[in-house]
Amino acid sequence: MCIPPDLNKSSQVSAEECIALFSAMDFARVIEERMLLLLRKGKISKWFSGIGQEAISVGVTRAVANDDMLFPLHRNLGVFISRGVPLLHLLAQWQGSPDGFTKGRDRSFHFGSLHHHIVGMISHLGAQLSVAVGTALAYQLAGKQNLSIAFTGEGGTSEGEFHEALNLASVWQLPIIFVIENNGYALSTPTKMQYRVTDLAERGVGYGIKSFVLDGNNVLEIYQFVKSWASSLRKHPEPILVECKTFRMRGHEEASGIKYVPQDLLDQWVTKDPLDRLKNHLLTTQLCDEQQIAMIHDKHISCVDSAIEEVYFKDSRSEYSNLDGTAIYAPNRMPFLEPVPGDRTLRYIDAILEALDQAMQRDERLVLMGQDIGHYGGVFKATAGLLERYGSHRVRDTPLCESAVIGAALGLTFEGYHAMVEMQFADFISCGFNQLVNNLAKTYFRWGHAVNATIRLPTGGNVQAGPFHSQNPEAWFLSVPGLKIVYPSTAFDAKGLLTASLNDPNPVLFFEHKYLYRSQSDGVPKDEYSIPIGKAKLVRSGQEAVIITYGLAVHWALELVTDLDVDVAILDLRSLLPLDYTMIGQYVDQIGKVLILHEASLTGGVGAEISAFISEHHFNSLDAPIVRCASLDMPVPFAQTLEQTYLPKDRLRKKLNLLLSF
Repeated sequence: MCIPPDLNKSSQVSAEECIALFSAMDFARVIEERMLLLLRKGKISKWFSGIGQEAISVGVTRAVANDDMLFPLHRNLGVFISRGVPLLHLLAQWQGSPDGFTKGRDRSFHFGSLHHHIVGMISHLGAQLSVAVGTALAYQLAGKQNLSIAFTGEGGTSEGEFHEALNLASVWQLPIIFVIENNGYALSTPTKMQYRVTDLAERGVGYGIKSFVLDGNNVLEIYQFVKSWASSLRKHPEPILVECKTFRMRGHEEASGIKYVPQDLLDQWVTKDPLDRLKNHLLTTQLCDEQQIAMIHDKHISCVDSAIEEVYFKDSRSEYSNLDGTAIYAPNRMPFLEPVPGDRTLRYIDAILEALDQAMQRDERLVLMGQDIGHYGGVFKATAGLLERYGSHRVRDTPLCESAVIGAALGLTFEGYHAMVEMQFADFISCGFNQLVNNLAKTYFRWGHAVNATIRLPTGGNVQAGPFHSQNPEAWFLSVPGLKIVYPSTAFDAKGLLTASLNDPNPVLFFEHKYLYRSQSDGVPKDEYSIPIGKAKLVRSGQEAVIITYGLAVHWALELVTDLDVDVAILDLRSLLPLDYTMIGQYVDQIGKVLILHEASLTGGVGAEISAFISEHHFNSLDAPIVRCASLDMPVPFAQTLEQTYLPKDRLRKKLNLLLSF
């Protein structure tokens, strides 16, 4: 059952605070009303109205500390107003101006301002909840008494992210307040058609989280409750779930309208308008008179109209700079550590473990997260012994919640931490797809925050693991700007590239071939070193043809070329995003015959992109058609004979001979 809010009836909100709450709500209301007029004039493209819901965002924000991190939604203008975000800056953001927080790269409240301790949403509802969990974890790790406060609508509570985030926050006992704004409709679908519970707060019980229901249109109730609990959570951290019952008086966004809402329901909620209720309270308690209220309102009108005149009625088109690739990746200012030669040999898996160990020792801000990576040492033992060295606060076993953990990795970075997330198998990254491609990958482009997060992905076949443990899903991410993709083929490269990935201020997908873990050994320097991401490596010189490849396929190519005793060069890409087009072009121009080899299925693979690049930019250097050799276009089969038929190794000889004979 939900716990009723424990409001101390004897306590009173001060007159000063009551007036401040009214002023913030009134300011938000005036801005909204002006935005609706500008929308009709075509000065802004879209607006999500929070009229009638101001009590929640204003009451919550003013009840917590200014350095607590807030994760608002579209209808939480009051969060930004209460935090003192400059109106001119907000107006520029909504216009898509270069002066906005995202410089025209994203809209409305899809941005963050860490100066104001606010992290905005993405359109995929629920995603911000897991990110808030990560920031709460950062507070816990740093010994701070700060809180994360994450807002979601009642519709967003149906998303899997809601359940993953609540569960993770509960398991780790993090200082976080989850706020549900139950406004009656998820676009046009009423709450009664979405849930079979009376109160959405009931869901918290299943996660061992204290849950409460508040009157979402009573700002004083919200303010008192949140202020009291915020004080408690700073001393005794735990997550709580707060459902604020309110109503959306306008459409989901203005274009959708509200024809689906019964008129009597609108009439009922008009009488509960939070601004009117507080105004009446101020007048009846004589905290304010009509003249003072009018002065507050008129001041807001003057302020908003003046700001609108300054921002919206000037031509700013010439101020835009051209888009280019420099905005996609955060610059890497970490110096690369040159390898010191040594005479020892290390297995691929041990090189990865050593890279993690040395990075953990050097970087106290690095946190490892994943399923079974602690006491068990990971399913492939890539983290064996790290828990004992660095403690469970930095080597963190997680529930099965790939999306929440990837989102939490982003949240950690807002407080200066770095994250490494291990997927048990690369195949399971599909469960965290949204956080990765829409949140982590786009954050720097959207509003300039660098995301130092590395996702390790045990990948590949040749191990008889079937269609859900053998995939090479790197092609899923090739068209996602903002990500980096690394795929080493040797122990030497694995250590150096993993070190570089952990240092990189951008999200990196680090693919590790499972077959190579214990079958491949190499000379690996003992000291920490790094290899630049995006640089290919020539592993064998030759003049008859060049095989462009990566991962386990590098070893297939070496084995075949040695067996055939042909003068064929082998280029190991090592990084797939960004690709080293300079070196690719160099060897195409020099040799003229090209075979592109990869273990992933043929269609839509890395080979297709490289082939297109060569055809477009180096066609005149070709002495033969480009040949591609890859796995079949089907799921990875389990039985050994079927898997070997699926993989390209046995077809490689025929393909290479065909190229050489042209």
